[in-house]
Amino acid sequence: MDSLQVVLFDFDGILVDTEWAIYQAWCRCFEAEGCDLPLSLYTRCIGSDFATWSPKNYLEELTGKTFDWIALDRERQQEIVHELSDEGVMDGVHELIDTLRTQEVSLGVVSSSSHQWVDGWLDQLEIRQHFDHVVCRGDAPRIKPAPDLWLEAARRFAKAPGQCLAIEDSHNGLISAQEAGMPVWVVPNRVTSVLDFSAAQGRFDTLHGIAERFRARVGVA
Repeated sequence: MDSLQVVLFDFDGILVDTEWAIYQAWCRCFEAEGCDLPLSLYTRCIGSDFATWSPKNYLEELTGKTFDWIALDRERQQEIVHELSDEGVMDGVHELIDTLRTQEVSLGVVSSSSHQWVDGWLDQLEIRQHFDHVVCRGDAPRIKPAPDLWLEAARRFAKAPGQCLAIEDSHNGLISAQEAGMPVWVVPNRVTSVLDFSAAQGRFDTLHGIAERFRARVGVA
C-alpha cells in the first residue's frame, strides 16, 4: 500500500447504487414476457456492455421474438432515472474521499458507462471536484473487461499501473484492472455479491472498511 499514489473508483455500484435499479428495470422487461432474469446471468454484463453478454439477445432466445429495442431502451431508461431521482452516494463515499485527500492520494473515476451518465451524476451529487480525472467509454479503444480504460487513467495521472489502486464491484472490472497491472479491492453490492471475487487483493463490505484500511497505514485512528 505504501507505493499507492492514485485510487481509481469504478462508478456504477461503487459511487452510486445505480445497478439495482438497472437490474430491476430489466427484470420487469423480462417479466412482461413471462420470463425470469437470474442475477447469475445478468451479472455477466455488469461493468461492461452487451458485447460481453446481452439480456436483449437472451430475451429474444427465450421468447423467439424480436423487439423494438430503441423504444424499450427509452422506456427502461426513463424508469431507471425516475427510480434513482433521490439517490445519493454509496455508504462511505464521503468518508473515503476525505481520508484519501488528507493523505494526498489522487483520485479518479474509471467507468465503462458514458461521460453523459457519469459526469451528470458526479455533478448532481456535487463530488466531481474531488476527482482529478474521469475516464469513460470513448476515452480508450475498448471498455472493460479490456484493460484500456485503466491504462488510460494511469497515463493521465502519469503513474505506473502498479501505483494505482482500483476499487471495483464487478468481475469485468476486476479482471480488466488486474490485466492492466493494478491491485484491485472489491466492494460487492446487492447485485454483484453473488460473484466470485477470490482473485481480488482485498474485499470489503463497505467503503468505510477501505477508509479504515487507509487510516491504519499512517496510524490514524
